[in-house]
Amino acid sequence: MLGHAVHASVDGVKAAYDEIADWYEREFQPLPGLYRQLGDLLGSGTGLCLEIGCGTGAHAETVRSLGWTPIGLDLSTKMLGYANGRLPVARANAEHLPFADDSLPAVVSVMVHTDMPGYPAVLREVRRVLRPGGVFVHVGVHPCFCGHFADRADPASIVITPGYHDGSWTKKSWTDQGVRNRVGAAHWPAHQLLNAFPEAGLTLERFGEGDEPTPITFSVRARKQCTGGHREPVAAA
Repeated sequence: MLGHAVHASVDGVKAAYDEIADWYEREFQPLPGLYRQLGDLLGSGTGLCLEIGCGTGAHAETVRSLGWTPIGLDLSTKMLGYANGRLPVARANAEHLPFADDSLPAVVSVMVHTDMPGYPAVLREVRRVLRPGGVFVHVGVHPCFCGHFADRADPASIVITPGYHDGSWTKKSWTDQGVRNRVGAAHWPAHQLLNAFPEAGLTLERFGEGDEPTPITFSVRARKQCTGGHREPVAAA
């Protein structure tokens, strides 16, 4: 996906997700509460909504159902092959978004931040391309309950092992049926993830979590402030 781990560099020949695109499209199942969180925090609106790391375009219909016009960017050519037809797409790097300053009313990032070692730089780019008052919605794995340090094999008894503060790239996972064990992922402890938003110039507004007893996902709504500190009205959550 956009900014995902690559075998060489961002400008290299092949994205890691190219290797699993067919599996992702045919077998990967969305996590409980993911679409709900995206809809709740994005809210209704009009105009373009950019999804960074759009992958196969699985979230386009949710965005469209809220009134927005979804467009997507990703690094993986094969993932974009599935997305094409679900929304307009292009291949690009999330740390260098091909949009003008202050040009987009909405941006979303769904289940990709652990694939982006430069996520703070991505957030700075999000702020740059958002219009004043524009909204950004992040939905990702839960920083406290999901990662290489969390054994979720027994849903009734999640085991948190040492490693929470270790943000290195790893394929270590509690399951062999997911994305992490196939392409690897980074971990962002909660304080690092949340601090990255205001450090990028985005104002935090609301938060959400997945529907599991111990949530797998965590979501954030942030906004680019208007000049003079005034904001556009917040869409109904």
